[in-house]
Amino acid sequence: MPPIRAVLIDLSGTLHVEDDPTENAVEALKKLRTLPVIIRFVTNTTKESGQTLHRRLVRIGFELDSGEIYSSLSAAAEYVRKNQLNPLYLLSQDAQKDFPAVDTDKLDSVVVGLAPEEFHYEQLNKAFNLLRPGVGKPLIAIHEGKYYKRSDGLALGPGCFVKGLEYAASTEAVVVGKPNKYFFQSAIPGNFPPEECVMIGDDAVDDIEGAMKLGMKGLLVKTGKYLPNTTSNPPPTATLDNFAAAVDWIEANLKNP
Repeated sequence: MPPIRAVLIDLSGTLHVEDDPTENAVEALKKLRTLPVIIRFVTNTTKESGQTLHRRLVRIGFELDSGEIYSSLSAAAEYVRKNQLNPLYLLSQDAQKDFPAVDTDKLDSVVVGLAPEEFHYEQLNKAFNLLRPGVGKPLIAIHEGKYYKRSDGLALGPGCFVKGLEYAASTEAVVVGKPNKYFFQSAIPGNFPPEECVMIGDDAVDDIEGAMKLGMKGLLVKTGKYLPNTTSNPPPTATLDNFAAAVDWIEANLKNP
């Protein structure tokens, strides 16, 4: 097996669920930092800005720098800037802090993230009328997650709203977050080849399948949104109880590659 030089870690559901770290995750991250690997946190979290997310992680006990976080939110904001778009944002007010300001009289695209307060008929209809045939403005999906884990159980993600807009407007979204291979390529630290990287996550498709199709090893953890009957192709390199167990797996494989 190629050496492990970099570890990519999902956040929500893997390291924490809202304000609660997963079992032994704070201590496990400290342990991982003692190993000879580079760490990058990769997340599809779109409900809060990067600054808010970082503050939350530090508040609940994790030691990390904001520059270690690579999010689909930041990737989408870069896409908007690069293409000089002026979108209708279906995003939370906090998430919009990471994006350029817009002229609401000259909307030319739609950006969708996790924004429960925006997913109502009037706002979705406004998006539809920008995307529909005859208008044809672009639809950018920060990701197409089916569901995510909250403290009270599983909750709908933005995927069904993206798919609904695609269907109604006869269009296809540009997806910038996990499992998009370009997201993973951009997230790899140190220009290491994918074969020398490990992805740890709770989503069999967005985390594990997406990373492994690029050539990484994938460690699926049984926390967060994990469901035992959800499979990935290719299957995970290993399926483990939690993030702490994944760190133990990495340590063992560094000693005995």
